[in-house]
Amino acid sequence: MSTVPARKIDVYDPVTPPVCTSCGRIIHPNERATVFVCPNCGIAVIRRCARCRSQGATYTCPNCGFTGP
Repeated sequence: MSTVPARKIDVYDPVTPPVCTSCGRIIHPNERATVFVCPNCGIAVIRRCARCRSQGATYTCPNCGFTGP
């Protein structure tokens, strides 16, 4: 039985930062943001920044089109 060693992460690997679903801003690591799955379809991941959470900005699920507060 041969095992393939796990691939190490390289400095040159492309990385996309998390983006707020409501406003499209990049969510920084120390920000009080939230991440949850869509309450309607349960497939898409919804990310909301602290500003959109406090303002109650609406978000739209990219998978099913559900709109929430």
